[in-house]
Amino acid sequence: MLEALIFLFVKHFICDFPLQANPWMYRNKGTYGHASGLTHAALHGVGTFIIFAFWLGAGAWVYALADALIHYHIDWAKMNAGKRYDLKPDNSEWFWILLGFDQLLHHLTYFALVAIAFKPIATA
Repeated sequence: MLEALIFLFVKHFICDFPLQANPWMYRNKGTYGHASGLTHAALHGVGTFIIFAFWLGAGAWVYALADALIHYHIDWAKMNAGKRYDLKPDNSEWFWILLGFDQLLHHLTYFALVAIAFKPIATA
């Protein structure tokens, strides 16, 4: 469903950039279980629920929860890798590669969620 992917990509931009543009949220995502990372992932989950609910109704919660959990762990891993290797936007091209890889993983997650959610049901 191309429409669902487009909506997920727009949701991703909104949640990952404008809604995350405060130090509390982006500085603490590397601490496992910190409220900022959980809040950020929950925002993604809510957005995914709204999008999937259009087609799936209440069953969208499964995909929203999966997105939130996956998103949380991708971000947590990225933050810890960046911290471990002291990667910053102004000191290493690897910061940008890691950021790009993070975004790639998020988008591949959306392709997987859409593929699973909208897989044609085989009829006998």
